[in-house]
Amino acid sequence: MTKMIDIEVVYGTPKSQSLLAVSVEENTTVTDAIVLSGILQLHPEIDIATSKVGIWNKTVRPSVMLKQNDRIEIYRPLIADPKEVRRRRAEKAVEEGRADKVTGGRPNRAKTKD
Repeated sequence: MTKMIDIEVVYGTPKSQSLLAVSVEENTTVTDAIVLSGILQLHPEIDIATSKVGIWNKTVRPSVMLKQNDRIEIYRPLIADPKEVRRRRAEKAVEEGRADKVTGGRPNRAKTKD
């Protein structure tokens, strides 16, 4: 007899979240558990081939075997690259005089003596 384990599969969008409790066989992979959970029918926008997944907020490969009480998280793709957003924000700060053009830090505003 195959031992069953209890896991959760979660996915969220800005408008809805799904948390499904599922019992699967002990040697089930992350990918297999996602398919067995039925979450792909609830959220057809999930592309299991390209979506990043994690267990308890740590990214894992889809081939990882699950353990009792694991929580599989399916991550949505980023809308904007965080490095690009940071670069644009820094450029804007330089243009507005809120940052030094060379160092990127706060501009040196020497106090003038009267």
